[in-house]
Amino acid sequence: MKNKPITYTKQTLIDKLKQIAVMGFVPNARKGNSGGIGNTLEDLLGVEENNLPMPNAAEWELKAQRINSSSLTTLFHMEPSPRAIRFVPQVFLPKYGWAHQESGTRHPEGEMSFRQTINAKTRSDRGFKVVVDRKERKILVSFDAKSVDPRHSAWLQTVETCIGLDELNPQPYWGFDDLEYKAGTKLLNTFYVQAEVKLVNKKEYYKYSKVMMLQKFSFEGFLNAIEEGKILVDFDARSGHNHGTKFRMKQDYFPMLYENTVVIL
Repeated sequence: MKNKPITYTKQTLIDKLKQIAVMGFVPNARKGNSGGIGNTLEDLLGVEENNLPMPNAAEWELKAQRINSSSLTTLFHMEPSPRAIRFVPQVFLPKYGWAHQESGTRHPEGEMSFRQTINAKTRSDRGFKVVVDRKERKILVSFDAKSVDPRHSAWLQTVETCIGLDELNPQPYWGFDDLEYKAGTKLLNTFYVQAEVKLVNKKEYYKYSKVMMLQKFSFEGFLNAIEEGKILVDFDARSGHNHGTKFRMKQDYFPMLYENTVVIL
């Protein structure tokens, strides 16, 4: 006879997370240390990956992160409009790309790269920036040749030859309505758990010491986080493969994206 699947109410989940916190440091449940924080917490809860079995409740998600980490968390993937242009592989790579550092070794000779993580506060060293246009209800990508770092002067000359040094035309963008729908379906109500990490004999141990309950996604909070440089846009493409355009967030700012925050621990 099969065991009955574990289910939680909000209160029983809160009680279980408090019990886990009292356990102190627990060993990483996975080989290697990549992704171990979330996987180990799921094992302790007895749930499948990124799936909180909470019947008769709104959809909930579990997010676990290490405290004081500088890494970015991927919120979702979304290619810019106009989609028909396929901007990243058809424009950014051939017109604004540069030689991949593993061209001719791991990748074929002539492999090009376009890897940029850009934000709305400062321009990247290659002149790219995120612009939030509330009037037009768009988030755009902007290019300014004058802002390119001098060490990329040879690259800038190739851009001038390929397409010129004016602003992007058309500018790739994400419409507010499309973004709100995408983010709202991805950023569900969330139990946000942060863990202290220590290394013993090259194995990670986690202490799940901070828990927040985040409810009701706020698109206004999402826009504010972009404007404040807390959410970044990450392009990761090479000639052989576009790994997708991602919206990614700095650690510790996740509560900005929700209307209601309840501190559990």
